[in-house]
Amino acid sequence: MLEGIRVIDFSQYLPGPFATLRLVDWGADVIKIEPPQGDPARTMAEGALFAANNRGKKSVAVDLKSDEGIQSALDLIQNADVIVESFRPGVMDRLGLGYEEASSLKPDLVYLSLTGFGQNSLYSHQGSHDLNYMAMSGMLNQLKDKEGRPVMPTQTVADLIGGMAASEAIIAALFKRERTGKGTYIDLAMTDAVFSMMTNHAMLSKIAGINSGIPVLNGSYANYRIYETKDRRYMSMGALEYKFWKNFCQAIGRDDWLAEFPERLKQPETIQEVEKVFLTKTFDEWIQVGRQHDCCLFPILEISEVLEGEYVKERGLVHEKEGRPFVQTHDQTVSKDDHIADLNEHRNLFS
Repeated sequence: MLEGIRVIDFSQYLPGPFATLRLVDWGADVIKIEPPQGDPARTMAEGALFAANNRGKKSVAVDLKSDEGIQSALDLIQNADVIVESFRPGVMDRLGLGYEEASSLKPDLVYLSLTGFGQNSLYSHQGSHDLNYMAMSGMLNQLKDKEGRPVMPTQTVADLIGGMAASEAIIAALFKRERTGKGTYIDLAMTDAVFSMMTNHAMLSKIAGINSGIPVLNGSYANYRIYETKDRRYMSMGALEYKFWKNFCQAIGRDDWLAEFPERLKQPETIQEVEKVFLTKTFDEWIQVGRQHDCCLFPILEISEVLEGEYVKERGLVHEKEGRPFVQTHDQTVSKDDHIADLNEHRNLFS
């Protein structure tokens, strides 16, 4: 659906490359600009981070510290539809590659700057990463252990949300260009993108004085919780509606838990009873209960289990190239082979 759209990607590491990866999956032609030594992500985790976020892109080495390199970048911009950059505020302007210079060459250009805290804010020029954006948006404080301490996430939530928001903004700007012929400059902060996910929490805090999210969804009700199994695995229970809770109760022979729905479900005694019941069956046994009784009961899977699971195979979510898995979720309009580049052959990278 984005066939014919050319994107020049100056970003490195994760958020920007993830944003342009999403554009690749919709058919855009992405040219990745790397320094002569390559994107630093190439050397992280045996190259896994780079491989995951840069498949299907063309790559060219450009020394932006040289006049020749700057001219090469300007030549590429003249034929671009979209520019993505994730340097600190002001860097692209100092290089002569900022929006004013770029749009003078291509007036209908969509130009996105992706940063942690935006181009002009109290924190714009401070070094920062994913954990900081989660912390400053209020999201990290929603992830707590039983003692109320924030836990360390092993997913870079802010980076990925920022990348999704960036690709969304770019597509919206391209749609605007189709209607008006005008380009757009987008100042996108990852902290803002994560904070936009806190809309329910913000409203609950201001209006109801509740700072832990929607009560029935925060683990304080027996029908929407995480439960440990007999073999120390975990299941996710999401039986919010009465019909699903009824199916669960009938499946395990506990119709008495249906009385006083839903008030009974937030009583500590009820929660403790359900916890004890979950400890009587193994992980695999509870999976079968969920499959057979339509009660919003699903296993909490390891990523290795997800990769080998039936669902991703049925949906065609994972493809492989030389034994490496590529997660690709967008509806494809062209052959997947056109999008899976040989990562060992990045043309012109070190020439």
